[in-house]
Formats: sequence, C-alpha cells, structure tokens
Amino acid sequence: MAEPLADKTCVPCKGGVPPLDRNAIGFLIDQIDGWDVVEDRRLTKRYRFADFASALAFVNRIGAIAEEQNHHPNIYLAWGEVLVEVWSHKINGLTESDFIFAAKCDRAIAP
Repeated sequence: MAEPLADKTCVPCKGGVPPLDRNAIGFLIDQIDGWDVVEDRRLTKRYRFADFASALAFVNRIGAIAEEQNHHPNIYLAWGEVLVEVWSHKINGLTESDFIFAAKCDRAIAP
C-alpha cells in the first residue's frame, strides 16, 4: 500500500521540470477529497466553517504547514469560509508536492 500523501514531505520546485500531465493529475486527484483541478495548473478547495474564528484558526494551521513544508498557497479568508489555491509557481503548473500540500490541508481541518 502506498504512503498517504499527507504523510509525505513537499519537495521544493526549483523550476526546469515539466508540470504533471493529465494522467498523473488524474491519479493524484483521486487521492484527495473535494479538490478541483483548474486548467491542469492549480488545485482549489473551499472549506466552510460555522464562524470567522474557526476559519481564521484553520488559516493559521495552513500557514504553519506552509512554513514547515516551504510550500506556500494562496489563502482567501472570509466569514465562515477559506479558499485555498495550490500550485508550483516556478513551473506554473502542478507537481506531486501540490497534492501533498492539499492532503495536509485536509488533515488540518480537525484541530
């Protein structure tokens, strides 16, 4: 059995590598729940919360993961919701690390 994505470590992208193709994206997207692939370049997911404080606490957990993994998403915070966008900026596309980060966000939903 393969190691769960959330247990892996993000590998910094230094550029010069091709983004994942549709087959690889299809394989990895099946391993994370509720994420959307946008134009084969980005992952996005909207999380809903009962209030602003819960959403903010989640953003702070994602921020800590981003610093630990050296992989930094775009995070949008509003009352009761958080939108996360993940991609490898240096190649303007997706790598396995983007899926790893997405899985870590899902794991962080429970405090």
